[in-house]
Amino acid sequence: MRWLFLGLIIINVFYFLWSHQATGVSEHGGRLVETQSVMYSGQVELLSEAVNLENKLPKGDAAEGEVMLLGGFSDDSVAQKLQQRLFSLDIESQVAALDSQVAVEYWVYLQPLPSRQASVRQLKELQARKIDGYLITTGDLSNGISLGMFAHEDSAQGVVERMSAAGYEPSIKAVERSQRLYWAVIEPSARRLVDEALLKQLVGDFAEMQHLFIPREKLTQ
Repeated sequence: MRWLFLGLIIINVFYFLWSHQATGVSEHGGRLVETQSVMYSGQVELLSEAVNLENKLPKGDAAEGEVMLLGGFSDDSVAQKLQQRLFSLDIESQVAALDSQVAVEYWVYLQPLPSRQASVRQLKELQARKIDGYLITTGDLSNGISLGMFAHEDSAQGVVERMSAAGYEPSIKAVERSQRLYWAVIEPSARRLVDEALLKQLVGDFAEMQHLFIPREKLTQ
């Protein structure tokens, strides 16, 4: 009986150890499967995000409201030649004239007097004092007296100080000087055809050519 009892105890111990090991393997295996599932799920989510980001990237030209300008020529005929060159490359363009500011000058003058006769007397008075000037006959300053146009503001200010010391009250007006330039305008749909290699080639053939981008509405102002 003693040996039978000991045998049953040993059998129960082995059974307990075997069942515990099996449960551990099953739980461990379950954790592996669960971990793999999470990793796979994470990969699917990242791929989905990548697709969404790709769909948000701009396709073609990012700024549809901008046009490319090639040229900046003072001679309209040069812009026409550039347009023909682009046309031979199947690049549609139009020639447009744009006014661009090239400098600011400073105009020193005396305010208009009530009548032409009074302004003429003042001009003669200035000439008698060896002060150069001329009568303004048109515009908002008609009947005023121009004392000169200067490229630098400090030069104009010097004239104002000398005239003030002589008893006059001159004024300064900034005047913008503009130049009309001619450009070949390329629409956004054709801009992809104008790459860096072509630009270098065109600059070699049209030495003064520039290129820039401006909003389309600037062409109509």
